[in-house]
Amino acid sequence: MFAKTARGVYNKNMNAQNYNALMLETAERLSGENNRLLIHACCAPCSSACFERLKTYFKITAFFYNPNIEDGEYLKRKAELIRFIEQTGWADARDCEHDEGAFYSAVKGLENCREGGERCRACFKLRLERTAREAAENGYDYFTTTLTLSPLKDARIINEIGYGLEKKYAVKWLPCDFKKSNGYLRSLQLSEEHKLYRQNYCGCVYSRQTLDKN
Repeated sequence: MFAKTARGVYNKNMNAQNYNALMLETAERLSGENNRLLIHACCAPCSSACFERLKTYFKITAFFYNPNIEDGEYLKRKAELIRFIEQTGWADARDCEHDEGAFYSAVKGLENCREGGERCRACFKLRLERTAREAAENGYDYFTTTLTLSPLKDARIINEIGYGLEKKYAVKWLPCDFKKSNGYLRSLQLSEEHKLYRQNYCGCVYSRQTLDKN
């Protein structure tokens, strides 16, 4: 009843709902309406395939809110995302603060949780809530995230958080599972085409420590 990945054990039904199909159904229904989408962007490689999939349907704005990422790594990833956006024109970029303290407050008491566990869930919620608030305050029609492109991210958890924030902030959540339809493979191809910097950990100190141990 379980499927094992490189970093742990996950229930095989964790992504049973086809969020990618729901996203495409929504996008097709809205086609031609020029809806504004604020997408939480975790990095340029993940954003590449997500932007490509959505650019026909939405006016995309990337929101690089990632207080979990350590300072030097944060600046490197942010610069690479801006470079990719300028090269392709597939999105606009919206700047925001980099408050690492918000991340450490959100995961206090969860420091020793495994990768993919409750600490990551708290981090997802922190970043998506900030995105939802930004979308609501600035008149965006939808918000979503690039996080589901990763094969290591649980799309069910991320979409549950998104739908909850939709109710709280009265801005529509665009369901997603960008890893579907070879999304991760496409991100690798686009990264190669655009010579994008690809990191080997999520960006937080705990993920780096896990990487160092392995």
